[in-house]
Amino acid sequence: MTHFHIPPKGDIKLNKDGKSRPKRRRVGRLRTPREPLGTPTQERLAKADGHVDVGDDAQGTRIYTLRDSPLERLNARGGIDGREYSALMKFKQHWHHAGLQPSVGSVDLSRVFSVDPAGYSGMAKTERQVFHRQRYREAVQHIGLRAALVVERVVCTEQTLETAGMALNWRTPAQARAAATELLRDAGYRLAQLWGIG
Repeated sequence: MTHFHIPPKGDIKLNKDGKSRPKRRRVGRLRTPREPLGTPTQERLAKADGHVDVGDDAQGTRIYTLRDSPLERLNARGGIDGREYSALMKFKQHWHHAGLQPSVGSVDLSRVFSVDPAGYSGMAKTERQVFHRQRYREAVQHIGLRAALVVERVVCTEQTLETAGMALNWRTPAQARAAATELLRDAGYRLAQLWGIG
C-alpha cells in the first residue's frame, strides 16, 4: 500500500494550462527583530548615558531601572550621601504634594479681562496641600533663597546642575556645576538636620 501526500488546497495554484505552479511569495518590507515587551529600546538606553541598573525579580524577568534625574545620578556617582539624598527627596515630596509643580492649562479666549475667581489660582485646594506648603516654606526659609533656587531646579524640576549654576550667574559650565553641587550638598545637609534624618 502506498501513501500519498496531498497538500492543502491553498498551496497549489494551477495555470490556465492546468499545470501547477508554485505559490508566489509575498514581497514586503523586511522585518527587523523586535525586542521583548517591557525592555527599553537602544535609543532609550543611549539616552540614559550608562545610568541603567538591570536586575532580576527571581522569576526570570529582567527589571530595568533608569536613573534619569540629576539627583539620582549625583547620588550614584557619590556626589551626595544618603542623608542628603533622603532630605532632598523629602523636599521634593513636599513640593509635589503642595501642588507647586507647573501644569498645562488652556486659554479661554471668550474671557476678556476676568480673573479666575472660582479656580482659586495659586491657593491651596485642600488641607493636605496647606500642610505640605507650610513644610515647603519652612524648608525654603531654613536653607535660604539662593540654595532653594538650586534645589527646586535640580531636584524638583529635574534640570541639570549646569543649568541651575547658570541661573546663579556662573559663566563657565564647570564653575556652574561646581557651585550648584556645593549648594545642593549644603541644602541637603541643612534639610537633614531640620527634619532629623540620619
